[in-house]
Amino acid sequence: MNPPRGMRDFLPADKARRERVLAVIRDRYRAHGFDEIETPVMEDYDRLHAGMGGDNEKLAFNVLKRALSPEAITAAADDPAALSDLGLRFDLTVPLARFYASHRAELPGVFRSVQIAPVWRAERPQKGRYRQFVQCDIDIIGDGGARAEAELIVATLDTLDALGLVGASVRINDRRALEGMLEVFGFEASERAGVLITIDKLDKIGPAGVEAELRERGANASAVDAFAAFLARPAAANTAFGEAHIRAQLPDGIADEVVAHLVGIGEAVSAAVGLDEVPLVFDPFLVRGMGYYTGTIFELAHPSVPYSLGGGGRYDGMIGRFLGQDVPAVGFSIGFERIVDLVSAGEDAGFDAVVLVHDRDVPVAELVAVKSALVTAGSRVRLEQRTKNLKALLERAAADGYTAFATLAAGDDPSELELKPLA
Repeated sequence: MNPPRGMRDFLPADKARRERVLAVIRDRYRAHGFDEIETPVMEDYDRLHAGMGGDNEKLAFNVLKRALSPEAITAAADDPAALSDLGLRFDLTVPLARFYASHRAELPGVFRSVQIAPVWRAERPQKGRYRQFVQCDIDIIGDGGARAEAELIVATLDTLDALGLVGASVRINDRRALEGMLEVFGFEASERAGVLITIDKLDKIGPAGVEAELRERGANASAVDAFAAFLARPAAANTAFGEAHIRAQLPDGIADEVVAHLVGIGEAVSAAVGLDEVPLVFDPFLVRGMGYYTGTIFELAHPSVPYSLGGGGRYDGMIGRFLGQDVPAVGFSIGFERIVDLVSAGEDAGFDAVVLVHDRDVPVAELVAVKSALVTAGSRVRLEQRTKNLKALLERAAADGYTAFATLAAGDDPSELELKPLA
């Protein structure tokens, strides 16, 4: 029997592998000063559908109100708000905003949080898209400066290095630069949201495809002409990340404070990683679809795969929905389900996982004593009674992540137990 569509069971070896990856992520985030919190799997319906979650709100699993009669359910079939008062969280950012608003007085002025937990979305199940999956978020609340983005980026890159995914980089942009660019080209404020949806497809359909789609949308014709001319301009010189590099990829008229903020992030990241060539790539057409982003946005890239491994951005206006005053906030989410498939499945270095194969007639007290001695010495131990097909037993143990085995017969001296590697 299979689990519900879009949800998965994990066998012991898979679960152990996921936990090893999570342990590394938690360790590195903690080293960078982030503190882990936990929020409920459900939030109020009104909070989940307050316009803060973008298109993800449409994918929320809603919880039916208790004690509704069949007649009431039928009458309110077209009104989800009348049927539901709770819903499963579709991300960790909305719960964090509510958490901070609830506990602000108990938290430091600049709060660095970690959330690692499952979320649920009513996705159409397909390869790489699940209805239940784990998110790994770090957020900084209370710091509106470039330091916050730099801390997030450095912590994320360090975490990928610790997982063996060396060579990652971060594509970065600013929603204010995007808005400024659309204004310079002449797009009306009312049409910019749709224009950004089309620009977000630039990597897939190319400049000609973007121009054609904008014209099909009925976007301001002169603005489309200006944008198409900008896309067709000669490529900018490949200079190091900095003001000249950023300015060369933007039209004239973008606010100095936006460029200065991006430059400040680059300088801080460069100082932290100790490299002349900072692992940041300015992408003036990076959009990211979440409507709550107010400033910097970024995506995590790795040369081994063509898709992003995470992303995030600044959402200074979200917490103000709960507090009545804006609080600066920025977050970065690692795509755990994508990353775990890229990380080596090997057991942690120096960790012994032993299968103790014993004959039927070995006394139970002796078995338990030998196992306890191995556990005390730092091993993970599984007891297995010897079978006729020892090879199949050991292959199964190796598939489950065990790295060594020993055999024990009645009358053997436990002090002479010999550990042998599992091929």
